[in-house]
Amino acid sequence: MKNKSNGYSRFLPWFTALLLSALVAGCGGGGGRDPILGSGGVAALPPTVTAVAPVNNATGVPINDTIITAAFSEPMAPITGAASFTVTCVAPCANATGTVALDPLSKIATFTLATGSTLTPGTLYTGTVTGAKSLATGLALATPYKWQFTTGLVLDTTRPRVTLTAPITTIPGPTGNVPTNTAITAVFTKDMAPATINATSFTVTCTAPCVSPAGTVSYAVGSRTAVFTPTTVLAAGATYTATITTAATDLAVPPNALAGNQAPLPAASNYVWLFTTATPVVPVNISVLSTSPTPSASGICPTAVVNATFNVPFGLRMDPLSVNTATFLLTGPAPALAPVTAASVVLDVTTGQIATFTPLSNLTANVTYTATIKGGSNGVKDLIVPADTMVSDYTWNFTAASCAVVIPPTISHLGSASTFGIMATAAITNVGFSIINGNVSLEPGTSITGFPPGVVNGSIHTNDSISHQARADLLTAYNYYKSLPPGVTISAGADLGALYPGGIPPGTYTSGSTMLVTSPLVLDAGGNAGAIWVFQIGSSLTAAANVTMLNGGSEKNVFWVPTSDATVGGPGLTFSGTLVTGRDVTSDGGIINGRILAGAITAGTVALSTATVINVPAP
Repeated sequence: MKNKSNGYSRFLPWFTALLLSALVAGCGGGGGRDPILGSGGVAALPPTVTAVAPVNNATGVPINDTIITAAFSEPMAPITGAASFTVTCVAPCANATGTVALDPLSKIATFTLATGSTLTPGTLYTGTVTGAKSLATGLALATPYKWQFTTGLVLDTTRPRVTLTAPITTIPGPTGNVPTNTAITAVFTKDMAPATINATSFTVTCTAPCVSPAGTVSYAVGSRTAVFTPTTVLAAGATYTATITTAATDLAVPPNALAGNQAPLPAASNYVWLFTTATPVVPVNISVLSTSPTPSASGICPTAVVNATFNVPFGLRMDPLSVNTATFLLTGPAPALAPVTAASVVLDVTTGQIATFTPLSNLTANVTYTATIKGGSNGVKDLIVPADTMVSDYTWNFTAASCAVVIPPTISHLGSASTFGIMATAAITNVGFSIINGNVSLEPGTSITGFPPGVVNGSIHTNDSISHQARADLLTAYNYYKSLPPGVTISAGADLGALYPGGIPPGTYTSGSTMLVTSPLVLDAGGNAGAIWVFQIGSSLTAAANVTMLNGGSEKNVFWVPTSDATVGGPGLTFSGTLVTGRDVTSDGGIINGRILAGAITAGTVALSTATVINVPAP
């Protein structure tokens, strides 16, 4: 049942939380403090792991990414004695040895391999956190948390970058009309070492008579987001400088320092942006705008993920640290209300308004589940200072069912082309401050222009053995997607966004001629993390509106395959998926969460006509 979040009260009666806690935690004894009730008699749940890096089932993990992280739902006591954090593998591989530490807020544990050690190439590792205890209640994890990841064959030498900021970065800046009562955030292209995101590496300053604000710096694993929360509201009409220094590094050892916006790559540099404050925004309660699965839905695949999209006042972002396993719960049917263990609960990177619960194991068919988003002072929050909350918990039910799970096309269909943000077979041109978070390939040809000011957060290959193999793999991928049986017929020149205003489901979509996206298009996975989309296009693709993901889908499983050309994007727009084109691609700006792979069957040029950010999806 859904409880609507109306009204402006910020306080929550604790009866629901107390009842749920008693059912989940059970009874216990002794020691002068009830292990179920914390101080003041408020119900306490055992702590949980809310996100990890590398993520569960990750593949191709660089062998020198030797800082393994686990984030918790609350501050934790030191992990010593009966508590442990281990990283193991099956013989003849030797288990990793190293040190365990907590970040300054005691919410993120890191396992750092011994100096000089690397992970074993091509090996399946298991991370396990056992017996870790809440700093406040002394309660331990209810069960050990285990996840797995597989290493690749190479070292990580790619510097992290900042891909999004709030307030947004404008060039030359400052960005105007920023509320005085907001936190400042930055999203990175890679998972970062939590200990390097602190009050020294992330600062907000202003020039006298303005007084530089004091604040708390935190980092959200999974969301890859750093947050500076001012202690008090900022001064109105002042210009502030936010700086993240090169002291911020990734999970590799030796560390890759931040490649900011103060020097061209490959140099490390600070990332700096300016903003000017106006007036504060008025506090308004958050509410849940939509969910997936929808309330009372049935026939939900066991592989589903569960998410909620928030209605955040003034279009601001949610606090990623408030979206965790303590505030987003999934339980089985009454009376047991057995909790579902999460592989992760994270906030999306792009909008900062979508929370996703990914179960560690598949759901059980014919079971009705209850999802709960916690409201009140201990629930989800936005980034206003002080934070807006939901007036009460939001709950809904859905029922899982057996269903055929489509095996998505794996990265192997792209072969070695999978690591490239741009591939071309004639020329590559760029205008503006584009950022390519991936490799670049040109074969044949020698004309790559516009870098700088554009930057490549990876390697550039021109007419070498790597570009040669990538070009061959591009043709193989193009032929594969073209050879798939035709799917839903799309009339020539039809606007996909208008045809599917409620979201386009997974599948193959085929047009014998042109395909357009002139209205916003949402790729709705329906909770199936393995959902795939293939767009077979007889001539050209034009996408001049947002193409975004919803309900657990992944950009890595979206493929746009025009026989000739593609023109996508625009300032402020997002395009999702990999372009595998017969000839040319033009990007008119914005963010591409995918790849541009051009010229599979004839000489193909990639032209970034306006500053474009390309984020290559993880495998």
